[in-house]
Amino acid sequence: MVSSDTARNVVGVLGNIISLFLFLSPVPTFIQIWKKKAVEQYSPIPYLATLVNCMVWILYGLPLVHPNSLLVVTINGSGTAIEFVYIILFVIYSDKKKRIKVLLIVLLEIIFIAVLAICVLTLAHTTKKRSMIVGFICVCFNVMMYASPLAVMKTVITTKSVEYMPFFLSFASFANGIAWSTYAIIRFDPFILIPNGVGTLFALAQLILYAVFYKSTKRQIAAREEKGEVGLSEVVVNGDLKRASTAALNGTASEIHRA
Repeated sequence: MVSSDTARNVVGVLGNIISLFLFLSPVPTFIQIWKKKAVEQYSPIPYLATLVNCMVWILYGLPLVHPNSLLVVTINGSGTAIEFVYIILFVIYSDKKKRIKVLLIVLLEIIFIAVLAICVLTLAHTTKKRSMIVGFICVCFNVMMYASPLAVMKTVITTKSVEYMPFFLSFASFANGIAWSTYAIIRFDPFILIPNGVGTLFALAQLILYAVFYKSTKRQIAAREEKGEVGLSEVVVNGDLKRASTAALNGTASEIHRA
């Protein structure tokens, strides 16, 4: 019979693999940014939110804070490195104003994590207290990260199109939530279970929207191609890839996050 620790490790490794795919899902977006040498309509908010979320979870998984959580550290360490790469590319291809804003936010996030780590490790003297403090913060950040697609879901409902809500990303989010919720249940950990349970529900809602509006999206794309129109991600203003006005795009949302 498989022990609970073995089952937990297997699920945790599976969760690491799924999470890695989730972290890598924006790669096509950044390839597009790199080719066009401009960030266009893309927002740095999802990547900044994911960065601070990963750093907090690394702190949570440390042996001095929450023992026996190596798999939490490995995936969030990988996620931190990947998000830094995304942010560096975003900074390179942004205008000066946006570049400074992003760098300041990253600096504030690093300072926040450093201060949190110092306070927790020096003022809380047991792993139980440290886990509770950092775990509560992790829940807050993780729920906010999982809630970030709500803006995209609103756009889907408004436009009746899932063109800017990739199926793979929604499916990977759902699978990721299931894996880590299972991991948390095997050896009960409410700080991992709560945010991933919420994330599973958000991802399921996205998949339902995808099923509901898939056909209408195909019709909209076909109609646009017949008229020779282009989607938001293809808009080029005066040949220099400046931020496009969406007033001429027949009701397309003013800002769409593709993260």
